[in-house]
Amino acid sequence: MKDDKPDKPIQKFESDSFGPLIKSMNEFFTQQPVKRLLDTIDEFFEKPFPFSTIPIDMYETDTDLIISADLPGVKKEQIDIEYSERYITITVNHVEEMEETNEEKHYFVKKHSFNKSSRTIALPYPIHTNNIKASYLNGVLKISIPKQRKRRIIIDESM
Repeated sequence: MKDDKPDKPIQKFESDSFGPLIKSMNEFFTQQPVKRLLDTIDEFFEKPFPFSTIPIDMYETDTDLIISADLPGVKKEQIDIEYSERYITITVNHVEEMEETNEEKHYFVKKHSFNKSSRTIALPYPIHTNNIKASYLNGVLKISIPKQRKRRIIIDESM
């Protein structure tokens, strides 16, 4: 049976021999603009969109169907609401611009991002009204849809 041990001992490197190389690599990755680039890539993969889905809650009162959506940090101007007979669509458009200049280190960074999140909600019954109202306060969007009046049918005995 052959011995699995190598003929020559494996040479081990002392940590001091790689110290200057590791130090220079750390400095490279922690200085601008490389650090800014790496941070931007990290941000993209951590949170590619403000909302992966728009969280909603739907409930009824005696007179209305209420749709409530939590949109923290969103401005009213970024929200678009569309409706049809059977659906309501909430869309949030998020535009962000950032510029950074460093004359001393001779770099300029300009970042522009546009994200769009949308959620379409199926309504439990068709709506036939233009009296839909929406309000936005403290990061909560509320859409109020008046319920249709129910009509009674009188039962005739002569049929």
